[in-house]
Amino acid sequence: MADQVGVEPVRVGLVGVGVIAETHLAVLAERPDVELDFTVDPRSTGPVVFRGATPPHYGGLAGALDAHRPDLIVLATPTETHADLTVLALTRSKARLLVEKPLVHDLGALRGLDGEAGVRERVFTAHHFAFSPEVDWAAELLAAHPEWGPVTAITSAFYDPYVLRAPEAVASYVSSWMDSGVNQLSMLTRFVDLTGLTSARQFDGGASAWCTVGFRSRGEEGSARLRSSWLTGSSSKESSLVLGRSGVEIWIDHTAMTGFAARGGELVAAFGNDGRTGRKVAHYRPLYASLLSDRPDPVLGFDTAARITAIHLASPAAR
Repeated sequence: MADQVGVEPVRVGLVGVGVIAETHLAVLAERPDVELDFTVDPRSTGPVVFRGATPPHYGGLAGALDAHRPDLIVLATPTETHADLTVLALTRSKARLLVEKPLVHDLGALRGLDGEAGVRERVFTAHHFAFSPEVDWAAELLAAHPEWGPVTAITSAFYDPYVLRAPEAVASYVSSWMDSGVNQLSMLTRFVDLTGLTSARQFDGGASAWCTVGFRSRGEEGSARLRSSWLTGSSSKESSLVLGRSGVEIWIDHTAMTGFAARGGELVAAFGNDGRTGRKVAHYRPLYASLLSDRPDPVLGFDTAARITAIHLASPAAR
């Protein structure tokens, strides 16, 4: 930690200063063990203020790495830029990388990264939904009750009101499955072992999707139904886990960051929050705590990202 005598702060370079970068900056500013070394964005943007100061800003990552030696590089850029920027950072620095999800935009880019030296030791993906408080609660509840048996079925529905946004903003998200599917898949890794995409359909010009994914839980096979859509007036994200042998159901509201477990008419457990922390900050605080620890959670690692990406990108094109 930076407030410990003789321990240097983690020097962070932030690449991409768009909307998602605001959450990274807010969480990093809370941590006394980090300094923002530089920012990068090829667009004409205003200066980034971090703890009252303005770090050096560059139009490209190569120029920033000529002048700085960061310990951590955060890539918060469009998905199609991730692979090339990751290779550049791996070859031009010794820094670890936190890449915004999805890690890459196609399977060819994933195969290319898999051959890069140091990718498993240095490249991490920001699967932030896996760190949300209600997901942590549900995962701990399942671990504490093995007598409930395996998860046998999952239903997850993620809705975002992107239909209300300008066309260029919507285009940056590509499709509802591209944007939300990776969040749903990374969240599911907290509960089950994903085995593969079993069916997929995208429609409404990519604004909606319906996919099913196979998984294994405590030695048994199950199926997850994943719905995502932008055709809504407000954000709503919910998931339910059914443990068929015991009759227990766990309901999770990701928007409200709450949950409960029930068996028939009996309330078995419940989870809430005090409403003081925004959802994105509530995700990224524990994510950074894990990333900057001696043993980052495997859900951040390259192998998990590769498995999620292989399932995520197996979806057919929108029709």
